[in-house]
Amino acid sequence: MRVAMYYKNSDVRVEKMPVPDTSGREALLRVEASGICGSDVMEWYRKDKVPLVLGHEVSGVLVKVGNRVKRFKAGDKVVVTHHVPCGKCEYCKNGHPTVCNLLRKTNFYPGGFSEFIRIPAVNMTRGMLSLSRGMTFEEGTFVEPLGCAIRGQRLAGMKKGKRVLVLGAGLAGLLHIKLAKYFGAKTMIATDIDPYRLKAAKRFGATAVIHAKENIVEKVKKINHGKLADVVIVCSGAQAALESGLRSTARGGVVLLFSAAEKDSRLPVATNDIFWRSEITVLSSYAASPQDLKEALDLIAKKKVVVRDMITHRLGLEKIQKGFDLVVRPRRSMKVIIEPQK
Repeated sequence: MRVAMYYKNSDVRVEKMPVPDTSGREALLRVEASGICGSDVMEWYRKDKVPLVLGHEVSGVLVKVGNRVKRFKAGDKVVVTHHVPCGKCEYCKNGHPTVCNLLRKTNFYPGGFSEFIRIPAVNMTRGMLSLSRGMTFEEGTFVEPLGCAIRGQRLAGMKKGKRVLVLGAGLAGLLHIKLAKYFGAKTMIATDIDPYRLKAAKRFGATAVIHAKENIVEKVKKINHGKLADVVIVCSGAQAALESGLRSTARGGVVLLFSAAEKDSRLPVATNDIFWRSEITVLSSYAASPQDLKEALDLIAKKKVVVRDMITHRLGLEKIQKGFDLVVRPRRSMKVIIEPQK
């Protein structure tokens, strides 16, 4: 079978590998769609692990199911997540399944940018969902990233009437805007350095947009009639975005660090200036729990969060290098979908 072997962002090669074998508790998935995530192009994070096959936003058709699998059968259309928690450890029991030790060890093989992948038993049990009737494979690739956004906003206490600031209007930021709109945010302000992304943010529900080189704090106050943001979601790895986010948070507000920062990044503010007497909460969010994924699938299936309008490119496996180039330098792209069977 063909796979896309990642060496670095500018070197993703289509190579051949054997189709994976499966056991009685496993399944073989024919990958129909696999989204390129922003984390796939974090070269500094990948450089010590290459070469490898990436791709974790996956949907497809089960073509072979082990004889000990009860919930699924060959021909089922599914979405599967690569990392799954155990559900039994102290992290899982205390409401933090996405930092479970098992979650950091699980994965499917070899990766979503291939024609077929082997789904281990634990992923079959805790990380696979049937696509709802009428859902496309493309929509299925959004279940994992939307699930991550759901988890982040839940931790941040998102609810109706909140004033929201999203720093970074890439795919993650745009999903947060759509989700905050669904939750009933009072205002949603988005920042970015790219005019194309700012226009997309406005189109997808942002109340206002701010160019990242402007004075974000003062602009937020002006838009919110003197108020800062109740929920700040940092979807940019830039140091300046993190600092602006911290300074744009209202007393009693929450700063959600959603995206990975630049390598060796540090909190860039004087502690007393931001935190003393303000009761600001800074928290991080990673991945999605099984419940988050189920909620994401339901929101997409019922069109409560529309995602198809975020897809700008659909590429066959042979053109995956173009896909990575688009995500590394997203001048006029949002979601890039790889279709390995084409």
